[in-house]
Amino acid sequence: MARSTIKDSAPTPSWFTPKRLLMIFCVINMINYVDRGAIASNGVNGSLGTCTESGICTSGSGIQGDFNLNNFQDGVLSSAFMVGLLVASPIFAYLAKSHNPFRLIGVGLSVWTIAAAGCGGSFDFWSIAICRMLVGVGEASFISLAAPFIDDNAPAAQKTAWLATFYMCIPTGVALGYVYGGLVGNNLNWRYAFFGEAFLMLPFAVLGLVMKPLQLKGFAPVESKKASASIETVSPAIEDSKVSDINGCVVARDEGIGAQASSEASKSRGAFNILNQLSRFSKDVKVLLLDKVYVVNVLGYISYNFVIGAYSYWGPKAGYNIYHMNNADLLFGGITIVCGIFGTLSGGLILDYMSATISNAFRLLSAATLLGAMFCFSAFCFKSLYGFVVLFSVGEILVFATQAPVNYVCLRCVEPSLRPLSMAISTVSIHIFGDVPSSPLVGILQDHVNNWRETSLILTSVLFIAAGIWFIGIFLNSVDMSAEEGENHISTVEKTTMKPLLAENRNEMLDDSSEA
Repeated sequence: MARSTIKDSAPTPSWFTPKRLLMIFCVINMINYVDRGAIASNGVNGSLGTCTESGICTSGSGIQGDFNLNNFQDGVLSSAFMVGLLVASPIFAYLAKSHNPFRLIGVGLSVWTIAAAGCGGSFDFWSIAICRMLVGVGEASFISLAAPFIDDNAPAAQKTAWLATFYMCIPTGVALGYVYGGLVGNNLNWRYAFFGEAFLMLPFAVLGLVMKPLQLKGFAPVESKKASASIETVSPAIEDSKVSDINGCVVARDEGIGAQASSEASKSRGAFNILNQLSRFSKDVKVLLLDKVYVVNVLGYISYNFVIGAYSYWGPKAGYNIYHMNNADLLFGGITIVCGIFGTLSGGLILDYMSATISNAFRLLSAATLLGAMFCFSAFCFKSLYGFVVLFSVGEILVFATQAPVNYVCLRCVEPSLRPLSMAISTVSIHIFGDVPSSPLVGILQDHVNNWRETSLILTSVLFIAAGIWFIGIFLNSVDMSAEEGENHISTVEKTTMKPLLAENRNEMLDDSSEA
């Protein structure tokens, strides 16, 4: 019987204190969304060249002008990252079960950095389109795993406030991206905007790869898995094969047979492991889809994102046609930035004040969305521009207050080992069924009714559906699963080798280890 000795050594504290971790993740999220805003800015996106009737031509600018892209190709570039994001999110979430999640973020950010630099060095439509897809792959690792890390390390009374701070970086980052892209693109060249993003993200990619990795709640450290795997019982058949006769002939023959059998067994184990991983992945997805709390939360989020996605794309055009705004882009952008920051932070603080529970999260989601829908609907009924701006701003604040609570439910209604997959499936769902189809569908609706006010009112009505779906969640039997171990039952060997997530948790984890 072969045995391994496990040494209990006091782990060294991690450099990542909770506040440092939150700050770093917020900066990374900000850079990620700066990229979204930069590629949509006039300085980076540019325009096609034009010629007057008199024969005077002006050259194009930005990506569209340099690569001579039509509007369809230009639109593809703005959403190409979604392909990589949707494909890679579930993959990174599942890999977190067998690889350190913090290292996976480092790998993803490295892909993001290389892809962003590739956008700057692209030479035609397809080269930049592929790089934009790879940007989405890099983003997928971060989006799926950052929120669980924040939830693990936030103070108990401020968990949703910390999530709100993280998600507040989305509208802020997009707004900064517009400004950054315009300044760099107009004064230097659009390519330098992408090179600058890659340069800003590089230190964080290196940090994720070389710093001592953090552990995620519900996942055993890699070291403990290796330790448990090393405790094996030697097969009696192998022991017998080592028994030799006097001249040693039997030894040679049996060892050869043993080597061949070992090779075949290794291949069969590899195939079995792949099938086993696929089976476990399908079981995990099935667990999420059968969780009523999770499904109701995501369905409400899809309806909500359907409206927000269409607002971001068609809002300025609708405002221009209804109220004849000369600066519709600036007005809608400004409203979104201010209301996004204030609303997102307010939602997190209010839920913490109410006592953060899943039931209270659903109460806040349904109430905020219902009131927000009423204000936004009333805004589009007003004929006065000033009345519209006031009512729509209040509605946007209420609507953005849902960001922290909806992600809180995604994290807390599932076991810790399923949180990355929960965030990944949620992200994939709200894009596939929400903002991706909403813009073309609203365009079709407008072509049919040919009235932007009526189209805007019909679109805003979907928010009432989202409020109704989240209202159902209040009455579901919801249990906070954050304290559960989940399907990754940690063995006795693994418990003795587990390291604390952060320095503050050190004594608590060592006590648990000694009790085991």
